[in-house]
Amino acid sequence: MKRCCGLDNLPRLCHPAVTVGSFDGVHGGHRQLLDRVVAEARAAGGESVVLTFEPHPRVTLGRADGLRLLSSTEEKAWLLERAGIDCMLVVPFDQDFSRMTPEAFVGDLLVDRLGAETLVVGYNHRFGRGNAGDYDFLERLRLSRGFRVVRVAEYGTGTERVSSTTLRGLVAAGQMARAARMLTHPYLLIGEVRAEVLRNPEPLKLLPPSGTYAVRVDGRAAGLHIDAAGTVRLPGADDGPAVVEFTGDGSPDIPTDNKPMKP
Repeated sequence: MKRCCGLDNLPRLCHPAVTVGSFDGVHGGHRQLLDRVVAEARAAGGESVVLTFEPHPRVTLGRADGLRLLSSTEEKAWLLERAGIDCMLVVPFDQDFSRMTPEAFVGDLLVDRLGAETLVVGYNHRFGRGNAGDYDFLERLRLSRGFRVVRVAEYGTGTERVSSTTLRGLVAAGQMARAARMLTHPYLLIGEVRAEVLRNPEPLKLLPPSGTYAVRVDGRAAGLHIDAAGTVRLPGADDGPAVVEFTGDGSPDIPTDNKPMKP
């Protein structure tokens, strides 16, 4: 998968089909979009493109209080590549970018500079300054700018609506098996191991509660422990980069100040 950061040196793309979003967690709802953008690109003999943001838009817009992320940029790239995406474009979401109008975002950036021929959007996707752009806007603009628009329906698992917000609640509660069903993949941690401690570069990364968890490390079964301070330990792990996938709910730590009840 190609990876491009910033807007100054955009790659040359062949008949690009593009989708846009934060894609935090790359969950089941995202996978519907990703599968469709891959299918559209292949049908046109082109490339599938995901345009995503760094940092998360809530950080730039001053609404990051309490925000915890399901995916670092590296984890997102790992998941997007496995979903069959050909190119991930990471756009710096700064104040200037946040003020871009829907017309400039779609017409100037996506169509003129990136060469998008097909845009794949979610059922409720909004974009541009003040979230003024939506599917109806794209339908009006496509006639004059010559691109296609594909809208993907809402995704759910049974009676549950899948969203990054719902998933954050599950991970924060340590419900890793249920989270994996919504994600359609195990919860992921990618970082660097030093002296059996895994260091993740994303300071806002959401960790499960303290406890011991069954995981896979680079595809091999292992154990992982998270302490009350959020330190992630991989006993017996070698130093170096590691891809960690949670394979179960784990066993929570018992607070040391809990004393057994008297009979």
